[in-house]
Amino acid sequence: MNFWETITGSDLTREWKSFEARAEPLPEDYRAAWEQVKGHLVPYAGFAGRSLMPILDAALGLLEEASADGQSIHEVLGDDIPGFCAALAGAEGARTYRDRWREQLNRNVARKLSRLGG
Repeated sequence: MNFWETITGSDLTREWKSFEARAEPLPEDYRAAWEQVKGHLVPYAGFAGRSLMPILDAALGLLEEASADGQSIHEVLGDDIPGFCAALAGAEGARTYRDRWREQLNRNVARKLSRLGG
């Protein structure tokens, strides 16, 4: 990856398109689950989303293998897709981008208030 790809994010776009191309031949129920997995994993991404790409690759690989083995989507992901995604992202209670922004905002407010009080 060169500097220009890093700045523009073109490498992420290429990778995202390859994920979608890989997901296209999956059965309908697997494609629906893939859409849900993507939606539930996005909050765990960093600002640019680079940290999410290996997780999405692993999730899609799991769906591809399970589909090839003839397993049902329920056998693979269970009933709790959001919980599955949280576990895949690091663990239940993994910090989302909202958590990181909230912590940053709280630090900034505390710093401003300490300057006013002292």
